[in-house]
Amino acid sequence: MDTSTPPPSDSAPGHERHRTGEPLLSIAAVERETGLGKDTLRAWERRYGFPVPQRDAAGVRGYPPALVGRLVLIRRALLAGERPGRLLALPPERLDEVLDGIARRVPALVRGGPHAGAPVLDVEEAIVALRAGGAGALRHWLTLGLARTGLATFVVEGIAPLTMAVGAAWACGRIAVYEEHLYSEAVQAVLRSALLPFQAGLEARGPNVLLTTVPGEAHGLGLLMAEALLTLQACRCLSLGLQTPVADIVAAARAQRIDVVALSFSESLPAAQSLPALAELRSLLPADVTIWAGGASAALRGLRVAGIRVIAPLAEIGEAVADWRRDRSPSVD
Repeated sequence: MDTSTPPPSDSAPGHERHRTGEPLLSIAAVERETGLGKDTLRAWERRYGFPVPQRDAAGVRGYPPALVGRLVLIRRALLAGERPGRLLALPPERLDEVLDGIARRVPALVRGGPHAGAPVLDVEEAIVALRAGGAGALRHWLTLGLARTGLATFVVEGIAPLTMAVGAAWACGRIAVYEEHLYSEAVQAVLRSALLPFQAGLEARGPNVLLTTVPGEAHGLGLLMAEALLTLQACRCLSLGLQTPVADIVAAARAQRIDVVALSFSESLPAAQSLPALAELRSLLPADVTIWAGGASAALRGLRVAGIRVIAPLAEIGEAVADWRRDRSPSVD
């Protein structure tokens, strides 16, 4: 299969000259509007020749609104499991057909899933709270859910499936990009506040866990959910935030005597970025440092590499911690 970057042409999507009077959007603005990271956009441009920034009358580079709208549609399809290489070659009308098919597949998830019984956190209630009272009302609603369930259940049976449902609602156009962003910010605020009392009185045990994402992975909600469950297991957690260069992850792991490097991978990060980063990190880390990789990325399915443990679903974190402690415990004669 030919994976070389196609040469620019006037017929390639995104290569047309900017002729309208609409202002171009910066790459940072495109990232905010679409949820696609800057590194992902640049990688797509190199590999697929799309999206290509244009120049306005003053020579400033940016992206026209129509192109940004197409990127929004593409991310919706990626969230539903489509591959970027296939989507980026589609003309707009064919892309619409793909999105229509996705919309027909996701309504059950948007309603809270096919399982019997009421969900711990219902996506319809979350949307109503957000639209009625903004981010503050959503935080209040989430806090009530936390008080009702306890932190572990709140994360595993509440936030994890709710986040999938919110993503599905966004994918079929029921909520806007800014609403998805407000949801993510509200969840992070509630989880960080909930973690404070546990962290303040924690008598930490191994493993010492470093949490981060690789370059290009700009979604950190899964990482925070993992940190909450690890804290409940009395693990010492060191969070480096998002998109940490591989060399810096290795340096921090050595300096902080890290036992496990925990990485989160979302559906939006292509396998062409996630798998090489995992391989490079594994080759550079000491052999006794384990990598735990989790998240919704299809690239993790079926991954079998020595020294890398795929954790899916999120509830398997407790089992992974127990296995690590058992393997590191001194043998008893």
